Amino acid sequence: MAADQILVYDGDCGFCQRAVDTGENLLPDFPKAVPFQWLDLAELGLTSGQTEQAIFLVHGTRQRRGAAAVAAILLQQRTYGWRFLGALLSVPPFSWLAPGLYRLIALNRHRLPGSTDACRLPPRA
Repeated sequence: MAADQILVYDGDCGFCQRAVDTGENLLPDFPKAVPFQWLDLAELGLTSGQTEQAIFLVHGTRQRRGAAAVAAILLQQRTYGWRFLGALLSVPPFSWLAPGLYRLIALNRHRLPGSTDACRLPPRA
């Protein structure tokens, strides 16, 4: 795992924080996770509108969003099972379905375990 990778997520969302905590506990090679509220997003080439809608895995100028970020994190694990799951999410038909599933979860994150009303996504601009 590249030491300079950053997982950017919504620190105000209880569900998002719980998901990050779970990832940190389950995955030995989890990237450094930082709430977007603590970052200079322009420096990373991101906007608050983007980061309110999905997670981003940032490595230099490369950005992976949502399901692609999840797949990249899983692909970087030492454990075969996690890498296999990441590979599965990266190939059709799973790579076609994963973004829709990610969006469905994101739209309903205020209804999921650990959530608060702050987890509700703002309307898309």
